[in-house]
Amino acid sequence: QVQLVESGGGLVQAGGSLRLSCTASGRTFSSSIVGWFRQAPGKDREFVAAIGWRAASTYYAESAKGRFTISRDNAKNTLYLQLDGLKPEDTAVYYCAADARPYSRAALSSWARADMYDYWGQGTQVTVSS
Repeated sequence: QVQLVESGGGLVQAGGSLRLSCTASGRTFSSSIVGWFRQAPGKDREFVAAIGWRAASTYYAESAKGRFTISRDNAKNTLYLQLDGLKPEDTAVYYCAADARPYSRAALSSWARADMYDYWGQGTQVTVSS
């Protein structure tokens, strides 16, 4: 059974930092595109960042550029999202997601599409106070 488990969320003041982790079990995702999405109350789920199986390839939403950093440790089958300079509007449940296809050549723009991903975690809450 494949599972993605997020951790690292919490309550932080504006300007603060958090580091989210997503650990996979049941299969390896070292050759897959993996990413982060978030969903704020009353809003649709939105793309945050993704990283290719060649870790040098990353893709960020405009709202994440310059503040968030996505990385992966394939030896640990773990995905990370470093959140710096947090703002109240970053408050949301953050989800990690993984594409089941190994060595995908999907276009970079498609990495932001939720329907590209086959596996999802249960989410971790990030709350930023003003």
